[in-house]
Parts: sequence; structure tokens; C-alpha cells
Amino acid sequence: MSDGTPDAPRVAVFRPADERIDDAEAVLASLGADPVPDPMLEVEPTGAVPAAAPCVVLTSKTGVELAAEAGWEPGDETLVAIGPATAAAAREAGWTVDLVPDEYTSAGLVEALSERVDGERVEVARSDHGSDVLLDGLREAGATVNETVLYRLTRPDGAGESAALAAAGDLDAAAFTSSLTVTHFLDAAEERGVRDAAIAGLSDAVVGAIGPPTAETAAERGIDVDVVPGDADFAALAEAVVEAAGDGDRSTTPH
Repeated sequence: MSDGTPDAPRVAVFRPADERIDDAEAVLASLGADPVPDPMLEVEPTGAVPAAAPCVVLTSKTGVELAAEAGWEPGDETLVAIGPATAAAAREAGWTVDLVPDEYTSAGLVEALSERVDGERVEVARSDHGSDVLLDGLREAGATVNETVLYRLTRPDGAGESAALAAAGDLDAAAFTSSLTVTHFLDAAEERGVRDAAIAGLSDAVVGAIGPPTAETAAERGIDVDVVPGDADFAALAEAVVEAAGDGDRSTTPH
């Protein structure tokens, strides 16, 4: 899906193995990049639905869609969505969203809810790889927290083409969309015997992370992050990464 430009930056992207990887590839191509789609996440629904509670927190568009497909409908509870994409999916399902935090992260959810949940039961419905920041923060705010796993995230068979390309110095950029994509990228690189080489290869590329938690995970694992967009969504990440890769100057991008 390259735009055919010989010097188009080659950008690896790690969305789930469904329409989202196709959409991401299209976004990158529309920005003049040569996309390298490498799905690092596969969604395995558990069939569970959010438990009843005065406050229900949904942390992804995928969780909303799976809960709706399983027949769940919110009642009188306060419905909280982690960000605009999750909120939009909830509204598309016909639900009323009561709260979206200013910062679209687990820490942002805690900040938005901390003065509302003392003595309340809070249901957190999400994947099996959710951050402890949310659960711990809500409990520290005085809430009784229950977590329901709506889906599991696994690494698809065959993932890791981008790791081999990075190791060979054949990537101009990489766009990590969650902490788990970082972990799975490195696991795939390890299986191919190129982990150290892939990390070294990324040091010569533009590395983007969709938000601070993803950037922190990458840094902890030896990957330097050059770009973190102001908005934690893929379109903003793609635009920032392609711009930085095209400029060839990462000194002004936020860390």
C-alpha cells in the first residue's frame, strides 16, 4: 500500500490482526509512508460481560464492541470511557457515556474518578493486560474494585517480520500502539534470534509510542522513543512518526 514514492519512509505498525491493521496501513499510506503491517496482537474474547456496579469503566473500543456483542446493556450506572474512540464505540452501541478523562490513560482515569468513588463499587472491564495503575489508583481513592476480563491479547503466529527488518537496518520508523506491542515485538525478535540487532536497528529509526505508558515500556526494554503525540490515538501517532521520519530530525520531537 505504498504511495509509490521511492523515498517514502518505511514504517512498521503493530495493530491487532483485524480491520485495525488494515486501517493503520491505509492511514500510513495516505501520509506518504511505505507501511510494514506486522500484527502483534490477536483478540481472544472470553465471553464475559461487565459486572453490575454503580460505576463501570471501559478501557478500549474492543471491550465495548465485545460487551455489546455479548448482549450487555448499561443501566443506571455511571459509564466511563478511557478516551474518545472508546466513547464513540459506546455511543454507537446506543449507550450514554457519562465521563471521558482529559488524559486518555489509566492514570487519567484515576485522576478523573478519584474524588467520585470513595466508598463506591467500581467495575473495570478490559483485556487481560490492563495496567495495575488503574486498579491500584481506584482502590487508593477508596473504591471497591472488581475487574472483568472481556478478552485476552495474544501474539499472532508468524508475527515479527518488522523485527527482522529492523535488525537488518531496513526500517525508517516504527509505531508502537501499546505496551504489549513493544513486548510482543521483542519476544518475536528473540524467537528469530535478532533481539539485540532489532533494538540496535531501531536506534537508527524514528520510534513512536502512542502515549507515555507505551514509551516507558519501550525505554525500560532498551528502545529509545523519539515521538509521543499529544493525542493518544493512532492517526496522531502516524502523522507524528511519518513527519519525523521524513524530516530526518528527531531533536524536536517530544519524549
